[in-house]
Amino acid sequence: MQCFDDFATMTPPAAGSSLTIGNFDGVHRGHRALLARTRAAATAQGLAVGVLTFRPHPVQVLAPDLAPPLVCSHADKRALLASLGVDLLLEQRFDRAFAALTPEVFARRVLRDALAARHVVVGYDFTFGARRAGTTDVLTTLGAELGFGVEVVTAQAVGDGLVASSTRARAFLMEGKVEGAALVLGRPHHVNGTVVRGHQRGRTLGFPTANVRHADGLLPRRGVYAGWLDWGAGARPAVANLGFNPTFGDGPGAQTVEAHVIDAPDLDLYGKSVRLFFHRRLRDERKFENVDALRARIEQDRDAARALLAAAPTPTFP
Repeated sequence: MQCFDDFATMTPPAAGSSLTIGNFDGVHRGHRALLARTRAAATAQGLAVGVLTFRPHPVQVLAPDLAPPLVCSHADKRALLASLGVDLLLEQRFDRAFAALTPEVFARRVLRDALAARHVVVGYDFTFGARRAGTTDVLTTLGAELGFGVEVVTAQAVGDGLVASSTRARAFLMEGKVEGAALVLGRPHHVNGTVVRGHQRGRTLGFPTANVRHADGLLPRRGVYAGWLDWGAGARPAVANLGFNPTFGDGPGAQTVEAHVIDAPDLDLYGKSVRLFFHRRLRDERKFENVDALRARIEQDRDAARALLAAAPTPTFP
């Protein structure tokens, strides 16, 4: 996959492109529908499969106080797009100058000249150009003038009344409903990080944990989760706690991400980059009256996670 960061300096694809446009945060099932139509047109017309996205997210530039947390990291988004057959990725640097381009200039300079678009696939709610003046109808009219076709894809339902969107995935995660997020994303949500030394409390309790210094990916709501931990050897069943360790009196500024790999007490993961997948939220984090009560509840959590994960397919990425 060829990657560029500015339409003004990129080399247009010689064969022309079938192109889709969007932020693609999470690369969820709605995004995959756009990419499927883009690939189909590319195959039919002998074109490169192209994606135009923006970095940073436009809201981070135009209304930073309202910018949403990103579902997945930039690196993970790239990996997911590459796995879906994208040949050409333009991660356009988004600033106020780019935001000021009129729909006509955007269509001519970016889509036709830089990306050599012959076919453009967008979602039903797509807007573009200064003050979001460009609609799908405007794009269709401009495409007819500039030599590219336009295909508009309808909303993608992934459940009874549930439409796939980054906003919906984000809301599920912030509510702790990771199974809902998985339904929207088409895969279990995950975060990335590095294992660092913690207080060694899990080991003294008989449940050694990997203390994950969270690097990227949207953390779900605090609590205890069944999931998987992958450190490059394949995902292994795990139970994870996201929170503040209230039984030990840790302060509210000390949120941790800790994962116990089930039935693997002797792992040495210090310094390793890991990926933590989420399958189901088991409970809220809570303060226990003593360490013995905490240990007993961790045993219950481990057993519940083991049973849930035995019936679930092991995730891979991408």
